[in-house]
Amino acid sequence: MTEKKQKKWLKRLKNRYRLVIMNEDTFEEKASFNLRPMNVFVATGIAIILLITITTFIIAFTPLREYIPGYADVKSRRQVIALVQKADSLQRSLNAHDLFLANLRMIINGKFPIDSSVEKPGSLQRYDTIKELGRSTEDSLLRREIEARDPFSLSISEEASMSNSIRSFLFFPPIKGTVSNRFDMINKHYGVDVVAASNEPIKSTLDGTVVLSNFTSETGWVIGIQHSNNLFSFYKHNSSLLKKTGDFVKAGEVIAVIGNSGEVSSGPHLHFELWFNGSPLDPVKYIAF
Repeated sequence: MTEKKQKKWLKRLKNRYRLVIMNEDTFEEKASFNLRPMNVFVATGIAIILLITITTFIIAFTPLREYIPGYADVKSRRQVIALVQKADSLQRSLNAHDLFLANLRMIINGKFPIDSSVEKPGSLQRYDTIKELGRSTEDSLLRREIEARDPFSLSISEEASMSNSIRSFLFFPPIKGTVSNRFDMINKHYGVDVVAASNEPIKSTLDGTVVLSNFTSETGWVIGIQHSNNLFSFYKHNSSLLKKTGDFVKAGEVIAVIGNSGEVSSGPHLHFELWFNGSPLDPVKYIAF
């Protein structure tokens, strides 16, 4: 019975049928088609396969896939990566700016600036494996030769080269007077105190840009000037400031008036500091007050 039913079903698929399109009002025959169920199934299957193929092609190779949930835009990914890189650069610039401001505050307060190149304690723990390496004979001989040399020769040569490079500048005396308190690294007095007459004008020692012009409770009215070649000059305890932040000044131009402002001041004088590459210098070695 089953085989007979299958044969009848296959026979029906092969039977011919006629599809007629007629006018409902006049019963006029407009068109007619001879069809077989087998042909209809085959044509429908091919149409479905073509539709799936075309849809897949559109999704894979055209920009229309951006409108389908789950597909990300390639341009958006590139923009996200570019924004992440830009944010990282901005964060680095912000950190450098914060470090610069912190160093300025520390210099104003008479402290050493923060050296960003010095690693934090414990940051060298990842190099502990180096200690386990053995020393060769040549390495031991070289160490003995270096240790036998004068340990201060390198620092002296560096200081001499730095001094020679700075001595080539023509420093303008910020004020004419008597040096009452000299430069002293041990007591953290990173400048000189110059006593002069009241209302004496204070002048810029070199060409530069004013990067600091404000008042602090400890040092009073302070003005700081950034010069070329990483030179920086500070003028503290003024009675008034004549320049503001961002002004460009020439060497010898009046920038302030001598005073006695600030908690640590004991009389009318100028506290003058000169810094080079973040290190304090003795101004008396380069300027005749």
